[in-house]
Amino acid sequence: MLVLKKVGSHESVSFKTTYINNRRYLGNKYKLLPFISTVVAENCRDVNSIADIFAGTGAVASAFTDKQLITNDNLYSNYICHVAWFSPQLYLQDKIERLVFYYNNVSVTSDNYVSKNFANTFFCRADCRKIGFIREDIENRFYSNEINERERALLITSLLYAADKIANTCGHYDAFRQGVEFEKHLVLSVPLPKDSLHPQNICYNEDTNELVKHISADLVYIDPPYNSRQYCDAYHFLENIARWEKPKVFGVARKMDRASLKSDYCTNKATEAFEKLIENTRARYILLSYNNMAKKGNDRSNAKIDDFDIIRILSAKGEVKVFKQEYKPFSAGKSDIDEHEERLYLCICKPKVQKFIQSPLNYTGGKFKLLNQILPHFPEKIDTFIDLFCGGCNVGVNVKANRIILNDKNSHLLYLYNSFKNLDKYTILDIIDKLIKKYKFSRSAEKGYNFYGCESSAGLGEFNREPFLKLREDFNKKNEDYAYYIMLYVLIVFAFNNQIRFNSKGEFNLPVGKRDFNDKMKSKLCDFIDRLHDGNFAFSCVDFRELDTSTLSEDSLVYCDPPYLITCATYNEQDGWNEKCEHELYAMLDILNGRKIKFALSNVLCSKGKINTILAEWLKLRNYKTIHLNHSYSNSNYQTKNRKSSTDEVLILNY
Repeated sequence: MLVLKKVGSHESVSFKTTYINNRRYLGNKYKLLPFISTVVAENCRDVNSIADIFAGTGAVASAFTDKQLITNDNLYSNYICHVAWFSPQLYLQDKIERLVFYYNNVSVTSDNYVSKNFANTFFCRADCRKIGFIREDIENRFYSNEINERERALLITSLLYAADKIANTCGHYDAFRQGVEFEKHLVLSVPLPKDSLHPQNICYNEDTNELVKHISADLVYIDPPYNSRQYCDAYHFLENIARWEKPKVFGVARKMDRASLKSDYCTNKATEAFEKLIENTRARYILLSYNNMAKKGNDRSNAKIDDFDIIRILSAKGEVKVFKQEYKPFSAGKSDIDEHEERLYLCICKPKVQKFIQSPLNYTGGKFKLLNQILPHFPEKIDTFIDLFCGGCNVGVNVKANRIILNDKNSHLLYLYNSFKNLDKYTILDIIDKLIKKYKFSRSAEKGYNFYGCESSAGLGEFNREPFLKLREDFNKKNEDYAYYIMLYVLIVFAFNNQIRFNSKGEFNLPVGKRDFNDKMKSKLCDFIDRLHDGNFAFSCVDFRELDTSTLSEDSLVYCDPPYLITCATYNEQDGWNEKCEHELYAMLDILNGRKIKFALSNVLCSKGKINTILAEWLKLRNYKTIHLNHSYSNSNYQTKNRKSSTDEVLILNY
């Protein structure tokens, strides 16, 4: 597209614009987008996030810009283009246009890294000088804070697209034609990303098999290399320019050292690598693109993973469906290959069943029913885990970490957990039994409800009221030892809804409840005690602002489940959490982020017509990832099914 526009002091200038698909690339799926989009639309429900983990040019990701996108490629030259096309960071279009105009009109007469190493190979000397000058200028402007990260990416993308368009190659940089006239010359275009990108889009430049260990999405799209052609060989020049590390180059094609960029998917290790990738992928749907070249083409063109292994590996993850479409392949040595198909393998993943330990306390706001939505987003390896507002400890006791710190302002909670940690399980059960006998509480597990003249639906409250009031009175007199806090547990067992609440004087003040110490409660308590004894747990009882985080490393994770500002709960009475607390917590998380310490925050953006404006404004100014949870707790979907529902519960991550 040719546009006329005022740029700077120039009354009228012309420049071209470019889009994501205006680039040559091996295996590019741009022409297959209708096929891919149709398969997703017709077979994948409630997809709100998509990870394109071998993204290449980003063509497939570009078809889903209405969703949260996670892109990845091990080539930096692809990653920087993803930042240009998909990053939610704001940029100034006029600035890009002015610089493109400047670069197109600048005259460069001195040699630089590019002209000294690549003159009259893929480009003439004049274009090499210009490429080198522009790339150096972009870097200088970035480090002098004249352009931001997104603007840098857009300018590098413009340069890469322009260079690739005139390169003296047949689409890749394994070789160039010698003795040719360089008729086309470098002309940069202005990239035009789509508007209204998702604010939580994120781009990675990592080894894909490592990446999947710490990301998740509703749908993960996988388009690995099919054959022995290494992409770092085919696009070494663009990779060199994008990285701008100015390495030594060698050989006729002037390649740099690319050993660290080689992919196992282009070797005999492909099947093994693919199996590990699928094992570690966390998604509801996996969509794999893989053609049926098998042994049809040149040896370098033949697919590295056969059909049997693809089906075997995906079937271990869930139900597999195969979709096919005829497509002309790229093949060295054979260009007429019959019955070639591009295939999509859709794996509908089976939910991962995991037994979680449930808190023996019915703590308001407990996350037990959300664990299968929260824990998959935590890093696989955690050194120190801090449950900053541990409450009922449903999250803390189910996390795998070298060291777990359970913190809460409620000292009664921490003393109770410390008693569970330091006393033998059978000693605790013996103390509970003696307290039940002493105060003459009901024992429905032994004698049934009829013995006490009660119906199960009506509960045991009438029978247990007097014993409960006596126990509550004795507990509130205070005699703080381990046995005293087991008394607290018994009080909670027989209290209303098995909850915990203290008044301003520090006295337990809930009324009697309907249940007693039944087999289910005993089982939950025993599992909880066993976990505390087996793990490396420590207890802390400080305000979140006073917790010492100085020893935390980048392998640590701080999980925050604070009182929700716009909801009501017993722990949030008497102004226990206010706007000042909310602001100070977010400031603390920003500090952790600045130190590259991971955090995860549970909260609600809206509830019953109320909006947490402090949280919403904070997220607008940050590049943190927001996962919308299914607050109905009815299944394990990562995303809210009904966006119009009254509560939008979220998990916010800085990684």
